[in-house]
Amino acid sequence: METAKMEERFVDLEIRISHQEDMIDELNKLVYQQQVKIDQLEAVLKDMAKRIIELENDRTINERPPHY
Repeated sequence: METAKMEERFVDLEIRISHQEDMIDELNKLVYQQQVKIDQLEAVLKDMAKRIIELENDRTINERPPHY
């Protein structure tokens, strides 16, 4: 009977490990997808910041001095 209990516990541990491995794989995929999205958003943010600077520079070039 002792052997049957140990076998049952062993099988239970194998099942748990299998589920944990699946969960780790899913989490790794999610982390990868999030990093890709972060990289995309950083690129967009960088482009927007550059564009804002360009617009500010254009505005100062086209502004009339205060004495007009």
